[in-house]
Amino acid sequence: MATFEHELNPGAASIAPVSTMKALVYHRAGNGSHWYAWEDHSVPSIRDPGDAIVRMTTSTICGTDLHILKGDVPSVTDGRILGHEGIGVIEQIGAGVTEFEVGDKVIISCITSCTKCEFCRRGMPSHCRRGGWILGNTIDGTQAEYVRIPHADGSLYPFPAGGDEEALIMLSDILPTAFECGVLNGQVKPGDSIAIVGAGPIGLAVLLTAQFYSPAAIYMIDVDDKRLSVAMRLGATHVINSTDGQSTVHLLELTSGAGVDVAIEAVGIPETIDICQAIVGPGGRIANIGVHGKPVTLHLEQLWDRNIALTTRLVDATSLPMLLKVISSGKLQPNKLVTHRFDLNDIRKAYETFGNASEEGALKVILTNN
Repeated sequence: MATFEHELNPGAASIAPVSTMKALVYHRAGNGSHWYAWEDHSVPSIRDPGDAIVRMTTSTICGTDLHILKGDVPSVTDGRILGHEGIGVIEQIGAGVTEFEVGDKVIISCITSCTKCEFCRRGMPSHCRRGGWILGNTIDGTQAEYVRIPHADGSLYPFPAGGDEEALIMLSDILPTAFECGVLNGQVKPGDSIAIVGAGPIGLAVLLTAQFYSPAAIYMIDVDDKRLSVAMRLGATHVINSTDGQSTVHLLELTSGAGVDVAIEAVGIPETIDICQAIVGPGGRIANIGVHGKPVTLHLEQLWDRNIALTTRLVDATSLPMLLKVISSGKLQPNKLVTHRFDLNDIRKAYETFGNASEEGALKVILTNN
């Protein structure tokens, strides 16, 4: 039976020997079918000096996980444990970890950073030579009882005493993604008009963080009236239901034909990127956030003379410390996005709920490892 070996810091509890755990495992067959299973799996162990083994206390499900289950992310292979978000307690550390000790409670970043390669030094750990987005992608992820975190010093953050796990779990991915890929890439400025296409968790996180810059108008576009209602409560100035296929017409009417300064795509399907291209005004910016599994059309025949900038990005999570301060101040309350709570053992039901978001009224679901 496997055991964890480490030097206990003062006051740290002893760790019971364990060799197996439960994990949410992705499977893919040669015929192209995809599914997941909650099954027994070996507990991870230290492989490299910079590793940490973290016992998960809280996790969640991301829209990217649903894209994986649709086959949109071919880098995810059969047998992979899903998940890239979480909070937990360090159970074991490698000899090279200097910033953390056994027993520390930590926030896990969705981006693994070695801190040393040229991309990390340029502030782009999303393209880290030894990391990047690997959790739940090319290595086993966080939807399990334990997870191995490579390059722990650059990939974990201390959990503040008295912090709210339901709020701070959003720092793993959703808030940095929305802020960096949407707000920063869209160069949101005071007085701008913004359209967010997609009122799911990421789109709503854009809505929350865009308000840092006092935009004059925030238009939220979605097919779900429940989500649009949430958007209004969280600060949207206008909402547009796009079910009738006329969202572009409705927005241009609201802006007297001018369009918006910033159009932010937060879904990842061709229809939503088409809307962004149709509603952005001259000199405007289109910021893509969504994970796209199908080709999209770039309408240069319409945009070539309009001084438009279009940006893409994978989250770097370098904004996490700043966002943590804003949450701690009470000025940002991402726990308002939580709609459902499940025990980790009920993760299959959680996936069903999250995957049927419209019927269930689901935004973020919290998974607690008891």
